[in-house]
Amino acid sequence: MSKRPWGFVVGGLLVALLLAGVVSNYASSHPDGLDSSLLKGCTVDAEGEITGGSCPAQQERDHELADSPLADYGVRGLDNDFLSTGLSGVLGVLLTFAVGGGVFWLLRRRGPQQPAADAATAEAGGRAAAESPAGDASRAARSR
Repeated sequence: MSKRPWGFVVGGLLVALLLAGVVSNYASSHPDGLDSSLLKGCTVDAEGEITGGSCPAQQERDHELADSPLADYGVRGLDNDFLSTGLSGVLGVLLTFAVGGGVFWLLRRRGPQQPAADAATAEAGGRAAAESPAGDASRAARSR
């Protein structure tokens, strides 16, 4: 097994980018469970505007970051909705990957470092000792 599964990481990143950039445009535009539960008790018109009744959704306010560049599942300034949604998804995946990769890099385990030349020499020496008659005697002594 490879110590660094780069192919798996790159493959996963490509799948995430494809899903965020293309498939996210086909997500449902209907309210999710939380949005629809907040509308219980109110009457809503075809555009989703509250026209009467009493419900928790009437207390809704804009989020503090509502004017940020990636707010509302799009990129501000792009008029093409398909491109705006896809680009915001791709940017979100790349940002998440960068932050996650940085955290994993900072927290990785660091064992004792052995230069590659020393490791090869030690391995070759271990094989030579195992193949020698003295190595056979020492193995026999340890197995008793």
